[in-house]
Amino acid sequence: MGFISNISLTFIPLLIGFILLYGTYKRVPTYERFVEGGKEGIKIAVSIIPFLVGMLVAISIFRASGALDALMNWLRPYMKAIGVPAEIVPLLIIRPISGTAALGMTSDLIAVYGPDTFIGRLASILQGSTDTTFYVLTVYFGAVGIKKMGDALKVGLLADVVGIMVSILVVVLIFGTQ
Repeated sequence: MGFISNISLTFIPLLIGFILLYGTYKRVPTYERFVEGGKEGIKIAVSIIPFLVGMLVAISIFRASGALDALMNWLRPYMKAIGVPAEIVPLLIIRPISGTAALGMTSDLIAVYGPDTFIGRLASILQGSTDTTFYVLTVYFGAVGIKKMGDALKVGLLADVVGIMVSILVVVLIFGTQ
């Protein structure tokens, strides 16, 4: 095992032990607080389920209806004009919607084209530089009851666009073009 793995395997139990000992020292009922936190976590998980199911159904409909393919075909010539391979377009579309689907697409792109190719590097950097904006808004904002999320949507999508542009720029500047 590597040095970092050994540190993390040691640090995490020490941190938990320190928190428990410090709480006991401060006369905090640590076990009772732990149980209360567990109850609250279960309540939050249950409250998120409807939003999560709705998001998963919407993603399935988007993909099964052919809307993803149609959008991908429409964007393909524009992406090619700016030097972005067409193979990346589905990842650009899915990433703001679903992190799991985007990770699957990234894995597929790396398996097909290799990790040291333009496509593999770009997919990897895109995966780490963008966020699942619609998922975050739907699940987390819905769970806490935020109804007006227009500004958060605009900022989240703007951050995704900036992340995409910077990812492309970084790959081109550091690794060159295809």
